[in-house]
Amino acid sequence: MAALLRSARLLKISPSGFLQITGTKRNGALTRLCSGAIVSRRTGVCSRQIKPVLDSFTWPYAAVCVRNYAVATEQKNEASIAVKSKQAQQFDWALTKLESSVRRTGRITKTLLLRIFHDICRTGYPSGNQALLLLRSCGSLLPEMPLEERSELAHRVWEKLQELGAPYDVSHYNALLKVYLQNDFRFSPTDFLAKMEAANVQPNRVTYQRLIAAYCQKGDIEGASTILGFMKSKDLPITEAVFSSLVTGHARAGDMESAKNILPVMRGAGIEPTPDTYVSLLTAYAEKGDLDGLKMTLEAAESADCSLMDRDIMQVIFTLAKAGHQELIPEMVERLRHERGYVPDAMNLCLSLITQGQEDTAFSILKTFPSLQSDSNETSNLGNFFLRHCINMDISLEKIFHYCKELQELNLHSAPLTFALSCSLEAKKIGSSLELMRLLKEQNLPIRPHYFWPLLTQPLKEKNIAGVLEVAKGMEKLGVTLDIETLSNYILPVFSDMETARQALKEAGVSMDSEGFLCSEVRSMAMNNLAKLYTTLSDPSFPKVDLGTFRSSLITGFKKSTDVESMVKLTELLYKDERFSRGNSKPSEAASYFLYNLFDNMAEDQVHAQVEKLRSFLNKLHSQNITIPLNIYRGIKNLLESYHAPELIKDVVALVDPKEKASTDFMLFGSRVTGSEEKVLALENKLAELKAENKPLGIVLKQLIQALSAEENLQRALELKQQHDEEMTAGSYATLINLCCRHNNVDEALNLKREMSRKDSSVALDGSKYIALVKTLAANDRLEEAVDILKEMKEKEVVLNDANITTIFHMLNDVAAKGNIPAVRRLLDTIFSLGLAKPTANLCSPIVTAHLNSKDVAGALEATIECQKLYNQLPRIHDIIVALVEKGDTEVLQKAMDFISQERGEMTMLYDLFFAFLQTGRYREARKIIETPGLRAKPGRLQWYADKCIFNSQMENLEQMVEMTAKLFECDRDEMYSYILRLCKETNDWRKAEAIWTKMQEENVIPRERTLRLLADILKNNDQEVPFDMPEMWYEQAAPTKSPPTPLAAESGVDFNACLLALCKKNKTKEAFEMLKDTEKRGVVLSPSTFDHLIRTLLSQGFIEDAMVVKKMAESQVSGFQLSNIASSLLVISHSKRGQAKEGLETMKAMLQLDHIPSNLAIIRLVQTLGSQGDVAGIQEVQSLINSLGRSPNLSSMVFVNNTALAHIKNGDVDAAVELLDGIYTSPNSTNPSIAFIFRKLLESGNDHALDKLGAMVERLANHFACYRPATDLFLQLLDLDKVDDAKFMLARCNALAEQKDILLSFVSQKAQSPGQIGKIQNLLSLVPDFAEKKVVYAYLMKCHVLDKDLTSAKALHEQMMREGVTVDELSLKRLARLYSEAGETAPFPEPPESFKFYADKLKESSAKAQTTAEE
Repeated sequence: MAALLRSARLLKISPSGFLQITGTKRNGALTRLCSGAIVSRRTGVCSRQIKPVLDSFTWPYAAVCVRNYAVATEQKNEASIAVKSKQAQQFDWALTKLESSVRRTGRITKTLLLRIFHDICRTGYPSGNQALLLLRSCGSLLPEMPLEERSELAHRVWEKLQELGAPYDVSHYNALLKVYLQNDFRFSPTDFLAKMEAANVQPNRVTYQRLIAAYCQKGDIEGASTILGFMKSKDLPITEAVFSSLVTGHARAGDMESAKNILPVMRGAGIEPTPDTYVSLLTAYAEKGDLDGLKMTLEAAESADCSLMDRDIMQVIFTLAKAGHQELIPEMVERLRHERGYVPDAMNLCLSLITQGQEDTAFSILKTFPSLQSDSNETSNLGNFFLRHCINMDISLEKIFHYCKELQELNLHSAPLTFALSCSLEAKKIGSSLELMRLLKEQNLPIRPHYFWPLLTQPLKEKNIAGVLEVAKGMEKLGVTLDIETLSNYILPVFSDMETARQALKEAGVSMDSEGFLCSEVRSMAMNNLAKLYTTLSDPSFPKVDLGTFRSSLITGFKKSTDVESMVKLTELLYKDERFSRGNSKPSEAASYFLYNLFDNMAEDQVHAQVEKLRSFLNKLHSQNITIPLNIYRGIKNLLESYHAPELIKDVVALVDPKEKASTDFMLFGSRVTGSEEKVLALENKLAELKAENKPLGIVLKQLIQALSAEENLQRALELKQQHDEEMTAGSYATLINLCCRHNNVDEALNLKREMSRKDSSVALDGSKYIALVKTLAANDRLEEAVDILKEMKEKEVVLNDANITTIFHMLNDVAAKGNIPAVRRLLDTIFSLGLAKPTANLCSPIVTAHLNSKDVAGALEATIECQKLYNQLPRIHDIIVALVEKGDTEVLQKAMDFISQERGEMTMLYDLFFAFLQTGRYREARKIIETPGLRAKPGRLQWYADKCIFNSQMENLEQMVEMTAKLFECDRDEMYSYILRLCKETNDWRKAEAIWTKMQEENVIPRERTLRLLADILKNNDQEVPFDMPEMWYEQAAPTKSPPTPLAAESGVDFNACLLALCKKNKTKEAFEMLKDTEKRGVVLSPSTFDHLIRTLLSQGFIEDAMVVKKMAESQVSGFQLSNIASSLLVISHSKRGQAKEGLETMKAMLQLDHIPSNLAIIRLVQTLGSQGDVAGIQEVQSLINSLGRSPNLSSMVFVNNTALAHIKNGDVDAAVELLDGIYTSPNSTNPSIAFIFRKLLESGNDHALDKLGAMVERLANHFACYRPATDLFLQLLDLDKVDDAKFMLARCNALAEQKDILLSFVSQKAQSPGQIGKIQNLLSLVPDFAEKKVVYAYLMKCHVLDKDLTSAKALHEQMMREGVTVDELSLKRLARLYSEAGETAPFPEPPESFKFYADKLKESSAKAQTTAEE
């Protein structure tokens, strides 16, 4: 105390430096960061929390304390503004994460705190707020950490942040004091004050209060009185917290009488004792074990109308346990009232007790949990946190086994011993894990090899042979055979070679006779020594081994080996020897698939690097008479084409079975290998024959010129024209003109054009060829001739389609690139004045581009203003504003803003300015713009800028926009975040996507399913775990698409185009088809889009033959006609519906060759058809084709898995289907996908044999792996097909199905979308009555009654809800009121006034807020 008593001069304290505070109110979850949680809370200075936790919180003293900042250490150079901005964002993130954890559980995990600590340290510029956040978290909010470790962590945080230059002030020292008190850390108050003085930090009232508490913790009343006297001399207020500390101090000094007398002293000072004071006195009696004193104090508190909460009683219980007075604890436990929030508080008490070595007391508290008497889903696993902490604290296994046994007997936990084992494995505790496995085995529970994998991970990483052998010996003792995965992935990699491994395992007493070891040896040889592998496998005494167990290793060996002879021998062995094929499949099939997998697993660069090796390998296979089926050839050919290695295709062709080579399929498929040179030669020969026979040459001549045009052989084409001038047709001239334009031979093109017109002046070129001619003339500065061609197009009524308009845009851009502004303006005016194209911002933009290219921003603005006045378009206004902002030309910028505001409105102007500031990195100015009062979200504008950012990979700009629009009125936050995720997918940045997912949760955004699927795709593509359950989709409805503007071929065809489109829209396909025939007779040329639209309409109604007729007509009338993406996809769907899988597959291949992407529905329908026909290879080929796309469609991989399984079943190979599905669910990375589709098909077809086998599989998965999704799928499909008795029997065999609440509720939600389904929901409720809350179930039932127009049942349900006291949500009331109205009756309650969407959104929001759990 010498330093304290020296003088006020030394401490530099001024009474004016303190704000007189009588206490603060805890009104948020994180107030415990200041005042403590369950343990040692009375040492705080904040008043007691007397109302439920609110949604927001404030840092105590952050705003109300006057801080006298001082430098703790020499400061680093000031961080840049950008870093500080980032730092502020990180603080918000950390604050929200900690708040979320405390709000849900009342505690913080060590892992979370350390993660935030490391993230803050990485920035290098920790702020004072961040330091305060971390320090306050090192106390009682860490109940799972021992007190000493908590204090060590606090010192580590303090020193590290001080080293990094964090500015410490009095609030930081106060926070450290609070942590010391919560952790019972012994320290010298005088030394602490000396350190503050050395750092030039002045203590405040809170400092002195906590120093008094520190003295009182030690029972040092003299020291506390000294500080108290000092506070009085400085007129600092003495609060209730000081009196509470004095109660503790007197009690620990052995003077209970003085402790009791503190309460009258408080009243004498005008301060009424609070619950905190009574708890301090109760704690004092608890330390003494004075039951009478406890009862007396409780009665006094009750008589003083001072209600104590459960948390207060828990503080007393903790003190009793810590003081060794366990016999008094039941008395206190009886006083617990199980208030709201009891479970998380009781969990924290249990964790603190276990940490302090009082696990028996913790277990007695665990048994008081009220959920023990409830039927909630959490009941069966409520002891998880208890068992996990016992394992982590190394509680004796005898005790843990006792706890597990009692938990199971009390029905508090369904499988406690298994869960304890999982916790031990997670903690990598080898000894306890092996012992727990032994206990599980004694209870006849299965022990599987993969249980040991977590124990082997660390020794494997450290190359610790002794550790690996210890686990292997443990497996041997437990009778668990080393399987191939365990050996190959976890044991053998530790050793230098197989022989060393064999010797070491043998010496350790591990059996070498297992099939797993044999397969592991085969795998090792396959990767390292192909010659030795062949010698081993070719030995007739070698046992049967499925190729699947070592296929991937063999492929790896083939890829890195240069021993082609051994590769051929092994392939021949696989081709002929039945020992390596599975089931009834032929060895030749297994070898063929192996060859496909070999190429499939090679990268493009590997194929190119090993071309000679692969060619030699394939040729030697051919010499050994090894053949492959046609479908395998197709797959390999597609792979080689995608690898750009066509030179190997001819070597693969040689392997095709000769019988299949003769088939039509091969001729069609293989004919594509031939080049265009052969085609030209054949046509020339044909032309010569026709000329010799004196027959018409026109058609063949046209085909030959087209073939030469494809080869860009202009000279030969012109020679043919000279030789056969009289036989030239309009089509031949058009092809030659286009070819001349491509070669920039403008004079020849014009000559050909004039010659064609002389022969027939009525002939007109199509739009694309006219535009190509105009483009060539403009490029050669022959402007007047280009204008003449445009005028001719108007005279001959040539209509331009979208592709032609795009070509015009590029043509104008090319002219603008030369800086020829007058030429651009002349061409543009001509096109618009002639009506060849409608003015658009895109077409007007080249004239602005010309100004911008010459750095004339003011001229660009004038050009844009002129376009607005003439054509009502504002081309490139964004680029102009960006240029003005970058240039800093405020005068011209103001002119632009005034003009936009006048023409398009103020909101448009603000958005333009906002985007310009974002684009130029002026984020501060952008934020000011978007925060303009009254500004609303404009989804179209926001999407435009987001698409721009995505296209240019501007992640920072996009993130800034999403962040700044967080509070923008009516802004769709899910949509905004989905833009970032789209860019993450483009850049394959899964870390950013994961961070965005966290931000969405922090912002409480409710994501749409498409957003979740997008995020799941990103994570899955990078082999990351998806942090949410993603339901599988079996099909998607084809969305209606808007038809683009229809170009017309000639005036006579205008009515026909319009009429045909109108008939198509009305689905009058027969009338449209007849009209098409009529137009053909009249010679009317229809537009390509009209043909395409009619084909789509015919296909959508099942008229595939008529559609093919229309397609042929279109090909004959429109040069180069191709089906659109939608039409091609519909054609695939149509073939699939008719069971024509082969035709559907060929159509899809043709689409892919044209770079068209088939729709998801087309892929699904084709795969389903292949599955129904048992074509496994076809499904694999489709999957290979889809995987080879540059971008993967949003399609679930389960589409292929499910239909492959059905194909196996169709072929009678149910075991293969079971093996496939079993592998999906037992995989460590399994997401538990749905296989309801399979069960649906089997139930509908009545395939009892397959159902029995799959039923056995799902029961095994449920009982042995706790994987209930497949069983739940079967259960719900039985219900959906009204097989209630079968579903009931299944539920009896697997009770855990009743606990799959989310899936069951999803089934109810799905059924409630369609009328007539209420019976199925009622059947489910009869079997599993309590899987969801009544109000939720009743809401769905009400929806069903409304869909069924069943007012009587709806009335009865409403009355039942009123009788049972179930609150009827507003959406249900709205539905019921409408049902009354439709029936002509008046509802007995007022109809909710808002829209259905409003109440649906409100219900979703309230449901999201209500989702809280007591279990981590």
